[in-house]
Amino acid sequence: MKQISIRQVQDLKQHDCEKEIQEVNLRVTPARVATLKLFESHDKPVDVLHLTDHLQKDLGIDRVTVFRIINSFVEKGLLKKLEFQEGKARYELNKGEHHHLICQNCGKIEDVKDTVIPDFEKKIAKKYKFLVKSHSLEFYGFCNDCQK
Repeated sequence: MKQISIRQVQDLKQHDCEKEIQEVNLRVTPARVATLKLFESHDKPVDVLHLTDHLQKDLGIDRVTVFRIINSFVEKGLLKKLEFQEGKARYELNKGEHHHLICQNCGKIEDVKDTVIPDFEKKIAKKYKFLVKSHSLEFYGFCNDCQK
């Protein structure tokens, strides 16, 4: 998992976090901006413990505040909550539908973007006259390194 320091997170200019927070009708606070930027710095889903450790140590944001921020970001659609049969939730930026490969040995998580699944979703919606709002699809097995 790619990790960078909080200082580097604060320097990220990928997009305007403050504007994104305002667009979902949340008040812009330093804690919310830092949390959103921390998510931008990770290319894989992260768990709350990892987030709270970084935000608490580097910025003094307490665990309760981190949980509130994450829950509000999920509620507003900025983040997606994922559960990979680990007994804990992970979160990632809501960057559209994609799927995951999860290694059952080392825990590596890979994003899978595929054109077959959206077509399949449309067929299901049409066949069953069902309005699909979202879906989740994970593949469990062993990554290339763990197969050796």
